[in-house]
Amino acid sequence: MTDRNDRTSGTRSTDRTPTGEIPREPYGVGPAYPSSHTQFVDEAPTRAGRYAAPEPVGTPTGGVPTASGAPQASQTGPTGATAGDDPYYAPSAELTVSDGVRDVGMIFLGSSMTAGYGDPKGLGWVGRVVARTQHPDLDLTAYNLGVRGNTSGDVVARWNAECHPRWAGRGERRLVLSVGTNDLVSGLTMARSRLNLANVLDEATNAGIGVFVVGLTPTLDDELNRRIEALAEAQADVCARRGITYVDCYRPLATHDQWMADLAASPDRVHPGQAGYGLIAWLVLHNGWNDWLSLS
Repeated sequence: MTDRNDRTSGTRSTDRTPTGEIPREPYGVGPAYPSSHTQFVDEAPTRAGRYAAPEPVGTPTGGVPTASGAPQASQTGPTGATAGDDPYYAPSAELTVSDGVRDVGMIFLGSSMTAGYGDPKGLGWVGRVVARTQHPDLDLTAYNLGVRGNTSGDVVARWNAECHPRWAGRGERRLVLSVGTNDLVSGLTMARSRLNLANVLDEATNAGIGVFVVGLTPTLDDELNRRIEALAEAQADVCARRGITYVDCYRPLATHDQWMADLAASPDRVHPGQAGYGLIAWLVLHNGWNDWLSLS
């Protein structure tokens, strides 16, 4: 998520204090793990492929965009084929999941939202997800490599050098990727943003690394949201073509009152507090997370 603090300019209608300042709503209030989100229920996703987990029976879902409803890109990918010529990408290596207790190195890669900027509890969605991923069959080592202001191009440039040393000695390598809003703010084209994401996914899966993608979140800026929604659909299409699990965060949160209220009450009106990060964590944990990790 972008670090600019001038995303919206509207003034809320509320009484002013004797000093003339507009009182701010409490920041970061609300449960870290919301117990019920009926607004998250959407149409059942259609996913296929090696990393795409089947939807758990009876579990509410945010609804994952599918390739059939996403825009078709014509840029050339790493293999030289266009998106239309290569509807499904087959990696050259397989992710190995061993029996017994598994030594898993898990890296979260992205920008300020991945880093959890603005959460007064210092957890962000990553900390909440890791806390809920403790399992007797997992010896989990997790790293948060979120960097404020990063674009997908920045992630392409640094992911190899920063991730591989942290995977050294681990029996199972996992990558959770969430990036893209800064692409829109910095002026990257849709084609370049798609290609950057595809490059990381292809390089990782070719190396036998399990990948999971967390989608973009809405802002308080309607115009920016239209562009975010288009990029979110493009990212979903990139993932669908590779059979990689993609969590749609945009559509469930765009109409979620608690998410919008948390953004409006935050100091920069861009990054959420603990309630907002809890909502993202809920979406991740309820959209194929355990299936991706092969946990019962």
